[in-house]
Amino acid sequence: MGRGLVASLVVAAAAASNVLVLLVLPAARSDPYTRQTLDLSGSVEHGALLFRLNCAGCHGIAAQGLVGPDLHGVAERKNQRQLIRQVVSGRTPPMPSFQPEPQAMADLLAYLNGLV
Repeated sequence: MGRGLVASLVVAAAAASNVLVLLVLPAARSDPYTRQTLDLSGSVEHGALLFRLNCAGCHGIAAQGLVGPDLHGVAERKNQRQLIRQVVSGRTPPMPSFQPEPQAMADLLAYLNGLV
């Protein structure tokens, strides 16, 4: 009976370790820019200004979409890391890459999160 309990505990510990590795390693590997941005609180007002200056030309002044897609509800379709990656990389042509300072990116995220 003792060996069965020890074996069960070893299996449970191994499973817990796997879960921990799957959850912790991706966060630890994320780039410093993303980590720093996500640690900051953003200002919707400053984010709106950044959006108008840098994004409205393609996404529309009200984020309704023009050349770029409509961004209303974008925070429901993409998580914060995905939004940062999209803005920084400009992976979807013709979107240019754009990497503002982390506080400015946090502000832009705050604005995007409010688009419903």
